[in-house]
Amino acid sequence: MVQIIAGRKGKGKTKHLLDMANSAIKGAKGTVVYLDKSSQHMYELNNKIRLITVQNFPITTSEAFVGFICGIISQDHDLETMYLDSFLKLAVLEGEDISDTYITLKKISEVYHVNFVLSISLDATELPECAKGDVVISL
Repeated sequence: MVQIIAGRKGKGKTKHLLDMANSAIKGAKGTVVYLDKSSQHMYELNNKIRLITVQNFPITTSEAFVGFICGIISQDHDLETMYLDSFLKLAVLEGEDISDTYITLKKISEVYHVNFVLSISLDATELPECAKGDVVISL
């Protein structure tokens, strides 16, 4: 399953994402991972959540980002949920069409039973059709 928190910059998407991650870890039977562009929110996350600072890795294309996600999944068979803050920046998709990458994430989610929660700096109305039905919070 893929869920989206949509809204322009500064609308509070990260706060919602952090709250969702911290709530999810309480009932999680597997691993919860939080991907961010920096370690700025390290102290706002429950210490049982694995924080990965994506900017520390040489990811320069959306294809490399998908490979990075697959690498995380392949090394942790107990992975339950991944929270992706600033999805457009992490996936190198700012100003680009996100459809192909989004559809790939949905397929990965189905095959490996990993849930993804994405914060995307776009209004829900600006999302491609393939993603509009997965918006859980629109700010």
